[in-house]
Amino acid sequence: MSTATELFQSQGYNSTGINQIIDEARIAKGSFYYNFKSKEELCVTFLSNRHEYWMEKLKQYIKRDATSQKPVLTAFDFLFIMNKKEKFRGCSFLNILSEISSDNMTILTVIQGHKRDLRNYLSALLDKQQLSDHVYLLFEGALIESQLFKNQWPVEKAKKIVESLINE
Repeated sequence: MSTATELFQSQGYNSTGINQIIDEARIAKGSFYYNFKSKEELCVTFLSNRHEYWMEKLKQYIKRDATSQKPVLTAFDFLFIMNKKEKFRGCSFLNILSEISSDNMTILTVIQGHKRDLRNYLSALLDKQQLSDHVYLLFEGALIESQLFKNQWPVEKAKKIVESLINE
């Protein structure tokens, strides 16, 4: 799984073949197929693991900053750190979404579940519920734009916009 994760994140889903994963993980082909029936099943497991990892890290980061009066702003700080850590690779879920066919409901459902959980979590951090979709869309936009420009300015700008919306 760690080999597949590394390859999916660095090369993309379509550019990563099962044989490459098997070779780089130094496992037998039979072992791979014993655990995963297909590349799609491997992708679903990757995304499920990524969801658990990402949401847990986000929650821990926000919990660690107990002094924050506005924890939703801390979520943008987390995004800043993840961009640095992952070298502006962006969102694994949206990266894979751009590579799958439009009728791949199996993977799409996992991606939608992650985004729904993220949206709900960000909403729960807000006192002003009418802003929750604004915050979610700014968060997602900042993530994509920072990947595009390989720069933190979209995260910084989105955080300032959210702060001004919260303070109104």
